[in-house]
This record gives sequence, structure tokens and C-alpha cells, in this order.
Amino acid sequence: MDFKVYLLITKIKNRYVSYVGYTNNIKNRLKLHNSGKGAKFTRGNKWVLIYQKRYKSKSEAMKQEFKLKNDITKRSNIKLRYINNL
Repeated sequence: MDFKVYLLITKIKNRYVSYVGYTNNIKNRLKLHNSGKGAKFTRGNKWVLIYQKRYKSKSEAMKQEFKLKNDITKRSNIKLRYINNL
């Protein structure tokens, strides 16, 4: 089974905010985030999927999720690419 690390973005008060997670079903997970049943941080906002990367194992996806969550430069670059293409 494949797992994906993903980055979501939303706009809150003229500021773009991102969220990083991992899942084995990206469509369902995005639906949960947008319906208010996902992670507590994501509730009440409309999220857009702007990045995803597939991994062969859950443990590898978890490691990469941790890295992306803590790599502010990489997250900012992904966000800026998305915002500049709006």
C-alpha cells in the first residue's frame, strides 16, 4: 500500500497558512479536512491540495512528513509557487 505526504493551503485574514500530513487515501483525507472532520487545526477552513508525494511505506511517509513539517524553507517555496500561479 502506498502512502502520500501532502501539503494543504488556505487563506486566513489575507495570509496563507499551510498544513502537512500523510495518508493512504488523499481524496478522502482532503474531504475530511474540508468537512471539519480532519485535524483540529484544519477545521473551519477551505483547504486546497498543492503538493503530494508518494512513498512505498507508512514509516517512510511519516519520516518525510516530519521533515517537511520542519523544513520552513521548502514549505515556503511550495507555497510561493502555488500563490504565484494564482
